[in-house]
Amino acid sequence: MFPTRYQNLEEARARFGDRVDRLAPFLLRGDPLADAVIEEMEGAPPSRGFSLFDKALRNPDAPGLDLPPAMRALLAWSSHVPAWVDWDAIRRGGDLLLRSGPLGGAVLGTYSLVLGYASPGGNKPLVFSGQLVERAPRRLGETSRFVQATAQPGGLSRAGEAFAITLKVRLMHAKVRRMLARSPRWDTAAWGLPVNQHDMAGTSLLFSLVFLEGMRAFGLDIDPDEAACFMHLWRYSGHLIGVDPELLPTCEFDAWNLGNLIRATEGRPDDDSRALTRALFESPLQQAKTAEERRLGALRRSLGLGFARGLLGDALADELGIERTPFVAGFHALRAVTRVAEKARKRSPAAHERAIRSGARYWDMVVQEGLGGAPAHFAPPERLSRAA
Repeated sequence: MFPTRYQNLEEARARFGDRVDRLAPFLLRGDPLADAVIEEMEGAPPSRGFSLFDKALRNPDAPGLDLPPAMRALLAWSSHVPAWVDWDAIRRGGDLLLRSGPLGGAVLGTYSLVLGYASPGGNKPLVFSGQLVERAPRRLGETSRFVQATAQPGGLSRAGEAFAITLKVRLMHAKVRRMLARSPRWDTAAWGLPVNQHDMAGTSLLFSLVFLEGMRAFGLDIDPDEAACFMHLWRYSGHLIGVDPELLPTCEFDAWNLGNLIRATEGRPDDDSRALTRALFESPLQQAKTAEERRLGALRRSLGLGFARGLLGDALADELGIERTPFVAGFHALRAVTRVAEKARKRSPAAHERAIRSGARYWDMVVQEGLGGAPAHFAPPERLSRAA
């Protein structure tokens, strides 16, 4: 029996064959290594919980570091670098993300995240955790920090910040999965296991394939080797965050195949999709404290809505309640400008390096603004929203 969110099965089988039935079980699978750590932490004193995990991430060779078995197993597993990992390709993938600069930020905020909210089954953990609707600006700042750290040179190495953040997010997912599975309002028959492998793989595609597609739509010139390196970067990130190896695309072709299968078996956006999307675009206004900040927030909101409609298309934008603004024309104008700028960049290695440095400064600014100068701890939540 598949969860009822898994739809259009006969049509999907006609197109994808038995892959439809091979993907379905992942809707009911979690992350055993991370789940065991959360179970081990439950009831343990704080000194044996997340603070100890954080300490082990920052200083694995600290003297006297006595880790519980499940925590030790997860860290040992994640510290092993698979033979397929190519560090130079990962660095080049990160360079592409950094040089995307404001265009990358627009893609993340108006395309990748919105497509995630559009999934009526996959969006339920986010709804019940209350992490977006109740504290949208902070949640978005943390997502930007995750992306920025992943793109940094050496970020995913054992001593890198992205490695630590990714493992913390993995535990966050496991904690949400455990709490929601115990909630009387969680409907496994309809949605599958909370934060299941199917949805973890889909989320990884939002940061890899969908992000790549959005950057191209904005006019960024990405050669095949750059694209391959970008997919390799997120393949390793997906590995560290606990996505099952069966669901980790090895290339863009694999990613398109998986993404098309997920879309073919997914329902239409629901009221939760629209509520999450609304919270996303209202976040600039939530952060505003002065009249000038409110004016700029309203401008950013209108720009975001226009970009989203340009990237998503009118049909899906209408389903998500994304209103029409004159700034949809800005999407097409920006694409034309970007294409001209890209021709100049490709003719000059120095211009290419400047684009990377400029983009890195942009991502620094976005994270600083989104987090308000406060550090992002990525600690597992202590409670769900009142709705759960």
